[in-house]
Amino acid sequence: MTGTGRVLTREGWPVPGAAITLLSADGTQSARTVTGADGTFTLPPAPAGAATLLVAAPAHEPRASAVVVPAEGAWRTGEVRLRRTGGSQDVPPPGVWVVDTAHSSITATAHHLGISAVHGRFTRFTGTITVPAGDVGASSVDVSIEAGSIDTGNAQRDEHLRAPDFLDVARFPQVRFHATGVQRTCGGRWVLPGQLTLLETTRPVQLELTYTGSGPDPWGGTRAAFSATTELHRDDFAMNWNRAVGIGVAVFGTTLKIAIDVQAVLQQG
Repeated sequence: MTGTGRVLTREGWPVPGAAITLLSADGTQSARTVTGADGTFTLPPAPAGAATLLVAAPAHEPRASAVVVPAEGAWRTGEVRLRRTGGSQDVPPPGVWVVDTAHSSITATAHHLGISAVHGRFTRFTGTITVPAGDVGASSVDVSIEAGSIDTGNAQRDEHLRAPDFLDVARFPQVRFHATGVQRTCGGRWVLPGQLTLLETTRPVQLELTYTGSGPDPWGGTRAAFSATTELHRDDFAMNWNRAVGIGVAVFGTTLKIAIDVQAVLQQG
C-alpha cells in the first residue's frame, strides 16, 4: 500500500526535494520518492512488514526511523522534522555575531477594537550577540531599534504611532534592549531576561528564545538563527494613550505581542 507523509524543518517550514527511501527488513530498497514544494510525499506500494524510512535533503541532517507497512490500506508516516546542517549543536559557536537586518525581522501585534489585530514591523535596527567560549549562559545581546521605522502598512496610522501619543520618536528616537545572560529551559528553548528601554523608561523583559541552528552561508561566512517572542504592557512604558469609541471599546489593547526572527553572521578575527 502507498505511504504518505510530510517533511518539515524543525521550525515547521516545508522541505522540498527531500529524498524518501524505504528499506525492507533485509536492507533492500522497496520504495523511493521525493517531496514536493509543500514537503509532502507519497511512496509507491511496498511489501508489508517492518521497514526503515530514510529521509535526506541538501543542507539538512538525514533521519532514519522505524515504520511498519500494513498489509492492507494506505499508511502515514506523519511529519518528519529535519535539522539544518549544523543545527545539531545545542548552542551557537562562540564569538561575536552581528545581526543581518536584511534577513531578520522585529514585529509587533496589537489588539484593535477588541476584534482584530494590527501588525507592524520595525525596518531599521542593529544588533550584536556575544557568545563566550565555554559558558553560553554568560552570552550578551545588544539591540538598537529606530523607533521611527515602524511600518504598519498605513501611512496615517504610522504617523500617529510616531507622535507623542505613542513612540514620540522626536524625543526618543531609539528603542534599546540589553541582556547579559541566558537560561536554558527545555525542548531546545531558552529564556533571555533583559532590560528594554522605551520612551527612556527601562523595564525588565523576558524573551522566550529558540536557537534554530548555524552553518555556512553561500558567501563564505557562518550564520546562526534565533527566534524569540515576548509580551509587553504599554502601561509599563507610560504609553497609555487610548480612546474609547462610541460603543465603549478601547481602540487599542493594553498589550503588545512581539515576535523576533534573527539571522546573525559570525565576525571573523
